[in-house]
Amino acid sequence: MSSYISKPCTAFLKHRLLSSGPLVEVALAVKTALEAEPSSAILVFDDATGRVIDLDLRGSKADIIERLSRPRRGETQETLKDACEPRGRGRPKLGVVSREVTLLPRQWEWLATQPNGASATLRRLVDEARRNSGPQRKRRAAQEAAYRFMHGIAGDFAGYEEATRALFADDRPRLERCVAGWPEDVRMHVLRLVFAGQACTSS
Repeated sequence: MSSYISKPCTAFLKHRLLSSGPLVEVALAVKTALEAEPSSAILVFDDATGRVIDLDLRGSKADIIERLSRPRRGETQETLKDACEPRGRGRPKLGVVSREVTLLPRQWEWLATQPNGASATLRRLVDEARRNSGPQRKRRAAQEAAYRFMHGIAGDFAGYEEATRALFADDRPRLERCVAGWPEDVRMHVLRLVFAGQACTSS
């Protein structure tokens, strides 16, 4: 089953929180809301990216669940590739990709002195860099998600431009002041996205 169906997301009915949780639960909540009021203005946002998710809500709830359960295109291609690729003798495939690397002579000289060889050393250095930059990348991803959500639902709100500047300046007190007059559900979702794992001010 595709992991897409359990993707965390949030639906808003205008500026009011309608549902938040796995995509399948949110989609069914949106379906119910639209059956009660077909003209409702509802937006569904991916919590990880802040992007709007387009849902196909035709048919029954069972139809919706079946569609959401289908593997996404990328998942299907990777599964077929793994299933069809022949297995060779020797060590199992480790996913290593061979590409050209351009270095200065002194860098090649240094690599040549490393005990495990150039390739192993480069892999280790890349992994260390990824670990060290992890918190910064997560912070930036949270800011981008909050920005996309703000742009999608609050672009015409008072203080929007100043709020985006505070967001990317990582200035939490100023951001909270800028969004203080926004509808409560919108304000709290912005703060939840950008300060995930931290306590959010509710005033």
